[in-house]
Amino acid sequence: MGFLSSITQSISSIQYGERHSGGYAARYEIERLLANLKNEPNRLEHYGFKVYSKGDEDGILEEIFRRLSINNGTFCEIGEEWGLECNSLYLIHKGWRGLWIEGNSDYKQKINEKFSYIIPSKLYCEFTFVTQENINKLLSDRGYEIDGIDFLSIDIDGNDIYLLQSIEFRPKVICIEYNAKFPAHLKKQASYNANNVYKGTDYMGASLASVCEVAERKGYSLVGTNIVGSNAFFVRRDLITDQFCNAGNCISLYNPPRYYLLDHFSNIGHPADFGSYNDLLDN
Repeated sequence: MGFLSSITQSISSIQYGERHSGGYAARYEIERLLANLKNEPNRLEHYGFKVYSKGDEDGILEEIFRRLSINNGTFCEIGEEWGLECNSLYLIHKGWRGLWIEGNSDYKQKINEKFSYIIPSKLYCEFTFVTQENINKLLSDRGYEIDGIDFLSIDIDGNDIYLLQSIEFRPKVICIEYNAKFPAHLKKQASYNANNVYKGTDYMGASLASVCEVAERKGYSLVGTNIVGSNAFFVRRDLITDQFCNAGNCISLYNPPRYYLLDHFSNIGHPADFGSYNDLLDN
């Protein structure tokens, strides 16, 4: 047992070292990429950090809301999975309230147990498959008005662009996944399938150019993408100011797929968790 225990410990140490080595390499690459943008200090990539988001989305969103003078508000996040790695949990900590809509019912029990302290005082949850046919009814049934959502996040690995195309609500800020495999100038989107389930390949979603085209038609301008090359950020055009660098310029603001940089974000601190916080119970 002593020998086997020693071998197991050695393997664990090697795996730990490999994970952290990858994290350090990713951090170095992020710093190099940001240095190349030093002449554009208003680029949102400079502000990225992780609290609960998968990558740097938490920091980018915080900076967008700071520029728009939005201190707290209402969100809707579609596709937050189990809730501990999403774009709105950090907002809840800062006083926001909102709705999660998750299509995978396997997460229902886990979410209801983990977030019981804030359901329904700060968080409502719907467990249903979201399509372009039902998205507006889901939101209106929750009592949202057309201009009543401050932040919308869409990450369902497939029909994201079709939800954006169909939604009749007018959130102030939108974060939506794009398929960075396709370069900035190319318009591509997977055909609509209401029953689509992500299969873990690069056949998913739409290129940044296609997402921008739909967003522009709906009155939004691109203000940035994250350095990993997975999410795009849009602000309603009537709220745009000169604080945003190259707003609406899809070519300039595009980031290619750098999913390997997630090694950095996945190795920050301890594993994510949630429980009872005094300030969230008191308000």
